[in-house]
Amino acid sequence: MHTTNYDATFIEVADDCPVPEATVPVDRGSAPSIATMQFEMIAAHPYAFTSDEVIFEVFAERAGIPADQRPAAREEYFSVGRACLRASPLGKRWGWGVHSDGDGRVAVVPLGSPEYDRLRESADVAHLKAMRSSRS
Repeated sequence: MHTTNYDATFIEVADDCPVPEATVPVDRGSAPSIATMQFEMIAAHPYAFTSDEVIFEVFAERAGIPADQRPAAREEYFSVGRACLRASPLGKRWGWGVHSDGDGRVAVVPLGSPEYDRLRESADVAHLKAMRSSRS
């Protein structure tokens, strides 16, 4: 089974992130966006969920998978590699870093905050960047 989890890692915002400080995701349509769903899940429960849990639950909610079918659906979903939170719009567009603790549980950290700066400078965590939105 594949995983998207990281341990003791800080995913910094993408180099081409268009905002100078973190912004709460805004939905444009009638259904909540992936960014909104990920943000609400992580921000409401910092260090409660792993990346796998966040990514799969957002997928399952959007796909309308009933709760009783989710264990089997999760196995199938992670039977192939999946994009991790480096590909999330939170770090690409909205200015949110993602910190994974030593147990792989995640929290969002706003760009422009003292906590973001502390984690960005910390030697105690691995450092990754969110994926860029453009190739250039």
